[in-house]
Amino acid sequence: MATINPYLNFEGNCEAAFEFYRSVFGGSFTTKSYLKDAPSDQPVPPEYDNMIMHIALPIGPSAVLMGSDRPKTFGPMTTGDNFHIAVHPASEAEADQLFNGLAAGGQVIMPMNKTFWGAYFGMLKDKFGVQWMVNHDLNQQQ
Repeated sequence: MATINPYLNFEGNCEAAFEFYRSVFGGSFTTKSYLKDAPSDQPVPPEYDNMIMHIALPIGPSAVLMGSDRPKTFGPMTTGDNFHIAVHPASEAEADQLFNGLAAGGQVIMPMNKTFWGAYFGMLKDKFGVQWMVNHDLNQQQ
């Protein structure tokens, strides 16, 4: 079966964003390459040398958060509000830890709370403009 992994683009602060995500979720990057690492037959302007070409951070047993910086030569980037990354922690304590970590320097849209659909749920926009939903199913076995 196919898997789906979120891929985020940034305007020069991808590395800072992913260091932040690693501080929240833990783990290690499985890939981290810079535009300067591209083959020499595809020269990169010096101002792009330290931009992230690709980075990957495994989260949980089957998801990988991936991203890159978007050089200005690709055209303007628009940050939209039509998506969220949904995270499903195994406990309320883990939900609080992830929510509070991601909310640091960001904006809480809906604080963590028990919901009518049987979840412990919250929504936020992190300091990099990425929207998150944290949803712990209160009926799952722990």
